[in-house]
Amino acid sequence: MAAATTARLFLALWPDAASLRALAAWQAGWVWPQGAAVVAPSQLHLTLHFIGATPEARVPDLVRGLALPMRPFELTLDRAEVWPRGLAVLRPVQAPPPLQDLHAQLREALQRMALPVQDRAFRPHVTLARKAAGAVPPIENNLLQCGRHTHCCRRHIPERL
Repeated sequence: MAAATTARLFLALWPDAASLRALAAWQAGWVWPQGAAVVAPSQLHLTLHFIGATPEARVPDLVRGLALPMRPFELTLDRAEVWPRGLAVLRPVQAPPPLQDLHAQLREALQRMALPVQDRAFRPHVTLARKAAGAVPPIENNLLQCGRHTHCCRRHIPERL
């Protein structure tokens, strides 16, 4: 009997084309330490929930169960930081209420479907690089305005487990 195929799943907001170009250009302005693992521009996103290894057979049900209405919002990424363990991020100083509501609604939907949810507080951010302790952001690092988000997630399976 063959083992069930699993997928590594997470829910995320993906930037529109204009926002992605702005994020990538801003990311390119950082001074990265040797050995930094800079995230490829095509992979820049804001994670809402990490689900982890999930049987692929469940994916269609998850897509249906996570199709939630949401209020459009604008997200301003205006704080560059390097977090502990060398995670370079761009985050909003203030998360807009519709983003916080979306995170909470998705959390409830995941719980209804008996999927894992993280206990820690939601800290919305875009990861720019890992292993980036000592990275220096561009001088003009304020106010990256990401587009108006009108959908909550797209299926993204970056690797098979």
